[in-house]
Amino acid sequence: MKADVVVIGGGVLGLATGYKILRKYPAARVVLLEKENKLAEHQTGRNSGVIHSGIYYKPGSFKAGMCRDGKAQLERYCQDQGVPFESCGKVIVAVGDSERGALDRIFERGQANGVACKKIGVERLKELEPHVTGVEAIEVTETGIVDYADVCESLARNMRLGGHEILLEHRVVRLRESDDRLVVETNRGEIETSYLVNCAGLYSDKVVEMAGLKPSAKIVPFRGEYFELVPEAQHLCKNLVYPVPDPSFPFLGVHFTRMIKGGVECGPNAVLAFAREGYGKMTLNVGELFETLGYVGFRKLADKFWRTGMGEMWRSANKGAFVKALQRLVPEIEGKHIHSAPAGVRAQAIGPDGAPIDDFAFTETDRAVHVVNAPSPAATASLAIAEMIVDKLGARFKESYGAQIVETIG
Repeated sequence: MKADVVVIGGGVLGLATGYKILRKYPAARVVLLEKENKLAEHQTGRNSGVIHSGIYYKPGSFKAGMCRDGKAQLERYCQDQGVPFESCGKVIVAVGDSERGALDRIFERGQANGVACKKIGVERLKELEPHVTGVEAIEVTETGIVDYADVCESLARNMRLGGHEILLEHRVVRLRESDDRLVVETNRGEIETSYLVNCAGLYSDKVVEMAGLKPSAKIVPFRGEYFELVPEAQHLCKNLVYPVPDPSFPFLGVHFTRMIKGGVECGPNAVLAFAREGYGKMTLNVGELFETLGYVGFRKLADKFWRTGMGEMWRSANKGAFVKALQRLVPEIEGKHIHSAPAGVRAQAIGPDGAPIDDFAFTETDRAVHVVNAPSPAATASLAIAEMIVDKLGARFKESYGAQIVETIG
């Protein structure tokens, strides 16, 4: 089989990339490879479905710009394609006076990023979320919800209609490169291609290694464990309720999310997964775990955040501790009001210095674009990121760059 571009990964970013190639270069032949028997099986299909506003991100940063652009593109796409979504809004709540300063800084970022948001007092907070407690909050009117698996199905349908091919159960096992072609070896045969886009998520760094490169960061998997409100308790949360996040920790903290297809999700906590696809607490891949524990970047991260990590592990092991975390925002929550929901695993790139890579990051060669880090809000920003990837491919269509490798971190 031959292709102009092979895309690895059947999540929302890989599919968005295929769709954007179709729109800009309709004559190009694209083959998308997904190792599972269905699309959106991992990060894309296991998140809470939030369309992020961009309020948290440093003004002028790559992530902030991609989120704002991607959000607008995603909402237009959903509207045009008939994918259900809703701009329901959310509140970010300061539970006590000690959190007012951090809330002010988030608000300032939101204003600088052009986010439709406003500071509100207790009276307005109670109008929006009668069961939430706090001293002050930010109302973010433009945050939304969608099912990203539905987005993926729509993108896939458009790709197929445009003549692109999506191959399920095709696991990439090796890459070979010659002067003018790449050969992508899979468990079900080889594909020759001129260009490659790596959107492999939890295994993005492994694909970089297959290409003969040294990853600038290593993927460390963190399992996000969720609960869901039972039907009789769903009135306790009307839309989305978030705490003031710890700015030094790369997660937003336990929050409440109303889902587009019904129900209210609570979580996640964030604990080290014992496998890259370790969705169960007892799921173990010995080789992957030892690789994580032996990585100097992870050990430095653990040294810095071990207290926070112990708290996350305690909430993972103790439902009562998880309920207590939820009660900071909604005091009426009790253990009987929640039951376990499916977990997700976040592919967090960690540098050798122990610092989580906070922004979207790419490694480029003359024939490949590797997405080496795509943390939240990558799903929201997927169409904007894909557009940027296609622009990079367009430059390669027009000229040859030789073998120089370019590291890009926004």
